[in-house]
Amino acid sequence: MYRSKKSGKIGIFITIVILILLIVLTNIDTSKFSKGENIFNKIVMPIQNGLVYLKNKIAGNTSFFDNVDKLQEENDGLKEKNRELEEQLRELEIIKAENATLREYVNMADKYSDYKTVPGYIIDKDISNLSETLVINVGIKDGVKSNMPVISSEGLVGYVISSTNDTAKVKPIIDISSSVSATLETSRDNVMVKGILGSSSKLKVTYVSPETELVLGDIIETSGIGGIYPKGILIGEIKEIKESSNIIDRYAIIETAVDFANLETVLVITE
Repeated sequence: MYRSKKSGKIGIFITIVILILLIVLTNIDTSKFSKGENIFNKIVMPIQNGLVYLKNKIAGNTSFFDNVDKLQEENDGLKEKNRELEEQLRELEIIKAENATLREYVNMADKYSDYKTVPGYIIDKDISNLSETLVINVGIKDGVKSNMPVISSEGLVGYVISSTNDTAKVKPIIDISSSVSATLETSRDNVMVKGILGSSSKLKVTYVSPETELVLGDIIETSGIGGIYPKGILIGEIKEIKESSNIIDRYAIIETAVDFANLETVLVITE
């Protein structure tokens, strides 16, 4: 215990001596020494330079710690600025999305200017193994009623099966219970298009007349027969032709013009 206290006192004493030498030697003006004292200069200068460097280093560190609070304050300010910029970016993204939606509505309205339409967007999807239903944000108060056709900028979506004051349910053409009377663009022959179980982008072309020529890439659109869909709305394009030994049983697979997986905006044809 005694030796430990003694060592501590010695350490304090040595530290004080070094600090005194640090102050004295770093303030010595060596230019005042005579030529006869060059030897002393050569001895003192390296020590003095080292001590000056040490003093500056200590002073610099002290300055750093003195400014910790200021640096923390600046850091907090930068964090707040970053948060504000992120919030502004989110607002800009929302505005951008809204503008894109408005542009799509305008484009659709121009494309289907022959019809009176109500714009809407999908707010829910009810999907099961046997059926699929879309819910849109327009309803009776907007003039939307049952059996009204629903389209998008790409083509045919489906038709309204029920509506409330503010919303409407839509049966899309990809539903397995859906069937649409259609026309082949090349031959102008009429066929029937139906949904395929488990597919959100393919439809089956059935009731193909033996005289009808099926062509890959042929466009299929609504025929206007049936009382729901107007004539000439794009449905899709033939991607596969399934031949059969019985020509009556042959059919084709078409890919829908509408990307149902990413569908957001629609138009309801009210007249």
